[in-house]
Amino acid sequence: MQSLASVTAIILAGGRGTRLRSVVTDRPKVLAEIRGRPFLSYLLDQLAFTGVRNVVLCTGYLGEQVRATFGDSYSTVRLAYSQESSPLGTAGALRLALPLLKPGLSETGISDSVLVMNGDSFCEADLGAFWAWHCAHNAKATLLLTDLPDTKRYGRVRVDANGLILAFDEKEDNKGGPGCINAGIYLLNYRLLLTIPVNRAVSLEYEMFRAWVRQGLYGYLSKGRFLDIGTPKAYATAAKFF
Repeated sequence: MQSLASVTAIILAGGRGTRLRSVVTDRPKVLAEIRGRPFLSYLLDQLAFTGVRNVVLCTGYLGEQVRATFGDSYSTVRLAYSQESSPLGTAGALRLALPLLKPGLSETGISDSVLVMNGDSFCEADLGAFWAWHCAHNAKATLLLTDLPDTKRYGRVRVDANGLILAFDEKEDNKGGPGCINAGIYLLNYRLLLTIPVNRAVSLEYEMFRAWVRQGLYGYLSKGRFLDIGTPKAYATAAKFF
Protein backbone atom coordinates (compact mmCIF):
# COMPACT_ATOMS: atom_id res chain seq x y z
CA MET A 1 0.00 0.00 0.00
CA GLN A 2 1.31 3.44 -0.90
CA SER A 3 1.69 5.94 1.90
CA LEU A 4 -0.47 9.03 2.12
CA ALA A 5 2.68 11.05 1.34
CA SER A 6 2.41 9.86 -2.28
CA VAL A 7 -1.13 11.22 -2.61
CA THR A 8 -1.81 14.69 -3.98
CA ALA A 9 -4.45 16.64 -2.06
CA ILE A 10 -6.85 19.13 -3.62
CA ILE A 11 -8.57 21.81 -1.56
CA LEU A 12 -11.72 23.34 -3.05
CA ALA A 13 -11.01 26.97 -2.24
CA GLY A 14 -13.14 28.81 -4.79
CA GLY A 15 -16.29 29.49 -2.78
CA ARG A 16 -17.65 33.05 -2.79
CA GLY A 17 -18.87 32.84 0.81
CA THR A 18 -22.13 34.61 0.00
CA ARG A 19 -23.76 33.67 3.32
CA LEU A 20 -20.68 34.96 5.18
CA ARG A 21 -20.64 38.32 3.41
CA SER A 22 -22.02 40.15 6.46
CA VAL A 23 -18.95 39.18 8.54
CA VAL A 24 -16.27 38.41 5.91
CA THR A 25 -16.55 41.21 3.38
CA ASP A 26 -13.21 41.62 1.62
CA ARG A 27 -11.77 38.16 1.02
CA PRO A 28 -12.65 34.63 -0.13
CA LYS A 29 -14.13 32.28 2.45
CA VAL A 30 -10.92 30.23 2.86
CA LEU A 31 -9.13 33.37 4.06
CA ALA A 32 -11.69 34.11 6.78
CA GLU A 33 -9.64 34.91 9.87
CA ILE A 34 -9.78 32.64 12.91
CA ARG A 35 -7.56 33.36 15.90
CA GLY A 36 -5.41 35.60 13.72
CA ARG A 37 -4.92 33.03 10.96
CA PRO A 38 -6.75 32.26 7.68
CA PHE A 39 -9.03 29.23 7.89
CA LEU A 40 -7.13 27.56 5.04
CA SER A 41 -4.00 27.37 7.20
CA TYR A 42 -5.74 24.93 9.56
CA LEU A 43 -6.49 22.59 6.66
CA LEU A 44 -2.91 22.81 5.42
CA ASP A 45 -1.63 22.09 8.95
CA GLN A 46 -3.76 18.95 9.02
CA LEU A 47 -2.36 17.79 5.68
CA ALA A 48 1.23 18.57 6.61
CA PHE A 49 0.87 16.69 9.91
CA THR A 50 -0.43 13.66 8.00
CA GLY A 51 2.56 13.69 5.66
CA VAL A 52 0.94 14.99 2.47
CA ARG A 53 3.58 16.77 0.38
CA ASN A 54 1.68 18.19 -2.60
CA VAL A 55 -1.51 20.27 -2.52
CA VAL A 56 -3.46 21.86 -5.37
CA LEU A 57 -5.65 24.81 -4.41
CA CYS A 58 -8.72 25.19 -6.64
CA THR A 59 -9.36 28.93 -6.47
CA GLY A 60 -12.06 31.13 -7.91
CA TYR A 61 -13.51 34.27 -6.33
CA LEU A 62 -10.60 36.57 -5.34
CA GLY A 63 -8.21 33.69 -5.95
CA GLU A 64 -5.28 36.06 -6.34
CA GLN A 65 -5.58 36.79 -2.62
CA VAL A 66 -5.09 33.11 -1.81
CA ARG A 67 -1.93 32.91 -3.93
CA ALA A 68 -0.61 36.17 -2.45
CA THR A 69 -1.20 34.85 1.09
CA PHE A 70 0.33 31.38 0.72
CA GLY A 71 2.68 31.48 -2.28
CA ASP A 72 4.30 28.26 -3.49
CA SER A 73 4.71 26.44 -0.19
CA TYR A 74 3.38 26.10 3.32
CA SER A 75 5.36 24.30 6.02
CA THR A 76 6.45 21.01 4.35
CA VAL A 77 3.80 21.23 1.61
CA ARG A 78 4.30 22.34 -1.99
CA LEU A 79 1.38 24.36 -3.36
CA ALA A 80 0.03 24.62 -6.91
CA TYR A 81 -2.99 26.62 -8.09
CA SER A 82 -5.88 25.95 -10.44
CA GLN A 83 -7.79 29.20 -11.01
CA GLU A 84 -11.32 29.25 -12.44
CA SER A 85 -12.16 32.00 -14.91
CA SER A 86 -15.87 31.43 -14.21
CA PRO A 87 -17.67 29.37 -11.53
CA LEU A 88 -17.49 25.63 -12.33
CA GLY A 89 -18.96 24.10 -9.18
CA THR A 90 -17.11 21.71 -6.90
CA ALA A 91 -16.76 18.90 -9.46
CA GLY A 92 -16.01 21.27 -12.33
CA ALA A 93 -13.18 22.79 -10.31
CA LEU A 94 -11.74 19.31 -9.73
CA ARG A 95 -11.92 18.51 -13.45
CA LEU A 96 -10.12 21.74 -14.29
CA ALA A 97 -7.30 20.86 -11.87
CA LEU A 98 -6.59 17.38 -13.29
CA PRO A 99 -3.62 18.44 -15.47
CA LEU A 100 -1.80 19.43 -12.28
CA LEU A 101 -2.09 15.86 -10.97
CA LYS A 102 0.00 14.32 -13.75
CA PRO A 103 3.49 13.02 -12.91
CA GLY A 104 5.84 15.90 -12.30
CA LEU A 105 3.94 17.66 -9.53
CA SER A 106 5.33 15.21 -6.99
CA GLU A 107 8.57 13.27 -6.98
CA THR A 108 6.77 9.95 -7.19
CA GLY A 109 4.00 10.98 -9.61
CA ILE A 110 0.34 10.55 -8.77
CA SER A 111 -1.20 7.69 -6.87
CA ASP A 112 -4.40 6.02 -7.99
CA SER A 113 -6.41 8.21 -5.61
CA VAL A 114 -6.63 11.90 -4.87
CA LEU A 115 -7.46 13.37 -1.45
CA VAL A 116 -10.06 16.14 -1.80
CA MET A 117 -11.09 18.58 0.94
CA ASN A 118 -13.77 21.24 1.06
CA GLY A 119 -12.22 24.60 1.85
CA ASP A 120 -14.95 25.72 4.26
CA SER A 121 -15.10 22.81 6.71
CA PHE A 122 -12.75 20.97 9.06
CA CYS A 123 -13.05 17.48 10.51
CA GLU A 124 -10.73 16.35 13.27
CA ALA A 125 -10.11 13.02 11.54
CA ASP A 126 -7.24 10.53 11.38
CA LEU A 127 -6.50 10.85 7.66
CA GLY A 128 -3.99 8.01 7.80
CA ALA A 129 -6.68 5.64 9.07
CA PHE A 130 -9.06 6.99 6.42
CA TRP A 131 -6.48 6.22 3.70
CA ALA A 132 -5.82 2.70 5.06
CA TRP A 133 -9.56 1.92 5.13
CA HIS A 134 -10.01 3.21 1.57
CA CYS A 135 -7.14 1.00 0.34
CA ALA A 136 -8.31 -2.06 2.29
CA HIS A 137 -11.74 -1.83 0.65
CA ASN A 138 -10.21 -1.27 -2.79
CA ALA A 139 -12.71 1.59 -3.12
CA LYS A 140 -12.98 3.86 -6.14
CA ALA A 141 -14.35 6.61 -3.93
CA THR A 142 -14.70 7.01 -0.17
CA LEU A 143 -16.38 9.89 1.64
CA LEU A 144 -15.42 10.73 5.19
CA LEU A 145 -18.59 10.88 7.28
CA THR A 146 -19.24 12.17 10.76
CA ASP A 147 -22.09 11.64 13.24
CA LEU A 148 -24.00 14.71 14.37
CA PRO A 149 -26.69 14.90 17.05
CA ASP A 150 -28.71 17.15 14.72
CA THR A 151 -28.26 16.90 10.94
CA LYS A 152 -30.89 19.50 9.98
CA ARG A 153 -28.41 21.91 8.35
CA TYR A 154 -27.07 19.16 6.12
CA GLY A 155 -28.07 16.29 3.89
CA ARG A 156 -27.94 12.85 5.47
CA VAL A 157 -25.91 9.90 4.15
CA ARG A 158 -27.23 6.34 4.43
CA VAL A 159 -24.75 3.45 4.45
CA ASP A 160 -24.98 -0.31 4.89
CA ALA A 161 -23.09 -2.42 7.44
CA ASN A 162 -20.04 -2.64 5.15
CA GLY A 163 -19.82 1.11 4.61
CA LEU A 164 -21.30 1.08 1.13
CA ILE A 165 -23.30 4.27 0.55
CA LEU A 166 -26.93 3.51 -0.28
CA ALA A 167 -28.39 6.99 -0.74
CA PHE A 168 -28.16 10.69 0.01
CA ASP A 169 -31.12 12.39 1.67
CA GLU A 170 -31.45 16.02 0.58
CA LYS A 171 -31.19 18.60 3.36
CA GLU A 172 -34.48 20.10 2.19
CA ASP A 173 -36.19 16.85 3.22
CA ASN A 174 -34.17 16.39 6.40
CA LYS A 175 -36.24 17.01 9.54
CA GLY A 176 -33.17 16.80 11.78
CA GLY A 177 -32.15 14.39 14.51
CA PRO A 178 -28.98 12.29 14.79
CA GLY A 179 -27.30 10.78 11.75
CA CYS A 180 -24.32 10.71 9.39
CA ILE A 181 -23.35 13.66 7.21
CA ASN A 182 -20.74 14.25 4.55
CA ALA A 183 -17.75 15.81 6.37
CA GLY A 184 -16.21 17.29 3.21
CA ILE A 185 -13.13 15.04 2.85
CA TYR A 186 -12.90 12.47 0.05
CA LEU A 187 -10.57 9.92 -1.49
CA LEU A 188 -11.40 9.68 -5.19
CA ASN A 189 -9.91 7.49 -7.90
CA TYR A 190 -8.15 9.57 -10.55
CA ARG A 191 -9.92 7.74 -13.38
CA LEU A 192 -13.25 8.44 -11.73
CA LEU A 193 -12.50 12.15 -11.89
CA LEU A 194 -12.09 11.82 -15.65
CA THR A 195 -15.84 11.06 -15.88
CA ILE A 196 -16.71 14.58 -14.68
CA PRO A 197 -18.18 16.57 -17.62
CA VAL A 198 -15.99 19.38 -18.95
CA ASN A 199 -16.70 23.00 -19.81
CA ARG A 200 -19.71 23.45 -17.55
CA ALA A 201 -20.55 23.87 -13.88
CA VAL A 202 -20.89 20.49 -12.13
CA SER A 203 -21.67 19.75 -8.49
CA LEU A 204 -19.73 17.01 -6.76
CA GLU A 205 -22.34 16.62 -4.02
CA TYR A 206 -25.55 16.83 -6.03
CA GLU A 207 -24.49 15.33 -9.35
CA MET A 208 -21.35 13.19 -9.33
CA PHE A 209 -21.70 11.47 -5.95
CA ARG A 210 -25.21 10.37 -6.88
CA ALA A 211 -23.93 8.97 -10.17
CA TRP A 212 -21.05 7.19 -8.44
CA VAL A 213 -23.30 5.45 -5.88
CA ARG A 214 -23.96 2.84 -8.54
CA GLN A 215 -20.23 2.32 -9.04
CA GLY A 216 -19.33 1.46 -5.44
CA LEU A 217 -19.16 4.62 -3.34
CA TYR A 218 -18.12 4.06 0.29
CA GLY A 219 -18.48 6.03 3.50
CA TYR A 220 -15.90 5.99 6.30
CA LEU A 221 -17.18 7.10 9.71
CA SER A 222 -14.98 9.42 11.76
CA LYS A 223 -15.65 10.27 15.39
CA GLY A 224 -13.71 13.54 15.24
CA ARG A 225 -15.21 16.98 15.85
CA PHE A 226 -16.63 18.79 12.82
CA LEU A 227 -16.74 22.48 11.93
CA ASP A 228 -18.40 24.19 8.96
CA ILE A 229 -17.80 27.95 8.70
CA GLY A 230 -20.42 28.51 5.99
CA THR A 231 -22.76 30.73 8.04
CA PRO A 232 -22.09 33.67 10.39
CA LYS A 233 -23.41 31.66 13.33
CA ALA A 234 -21.13 28.70 12.59
CA TYR A 235 -18.16 30.98 11.86
CA ALA A 236 -18.61 32.59 15.28
CA THR A 237 -17.89 29.20 16.93
CA ALA A 238 -14.62 28.63 15.02
CA ALA A 239 -12.30 30.40 17.47
CA LYS A 240 -13.50 28.16 20.30
CA PHE A 241 -13.23 25.07 18.09
CA PHE A 242 -9.52 25.64 17.42
